[in-house]
Amino acid sequence: MSRELGAWGEEQAARYLRRKGYTIVERNYACRFGEIDLIARRRGVIAFVEVKLRKNANFAEAREFVTCGKQRRILKSASLWLAAHGCDELQPRFDVIEIYAPEGMDTDKLTIHHLEDAFE
Repeated sequence: MSRELGAWGEEQAARYLRRKGYTIVERNYACRFGEIDLIARRRGVIAFVEVKLRKNANFAEAREFVTCGKQRRILKSASLWLAAHGCDELQPRFDVIEIYAPEGMDTDKLTIHHLEDAFE
């Protein structure tokens, strides 16, 4: 997937989250453990969001590409972010947003699935 298409997918996810009342705190947070696509806040929750963009689910659902190894890297990265930002009052949560765009950036109507607590 091209960097441009990935950034477009992350923007679609950010728009979706804002419509649901979230505030985007950070995008593409990177540290020595890995990267977190979106960090979003709503009420007492800080959500660390992995965005997965696919044309369709014919091969596998997008969430299936968030492997155990990827989850471990996100958990470690989130721990580092939380330590640096002192958000003790917020409950951390790990979400996956699946975006299906059959025509890529030319897709008129996206299908978006927001999986809260996806690592459970």
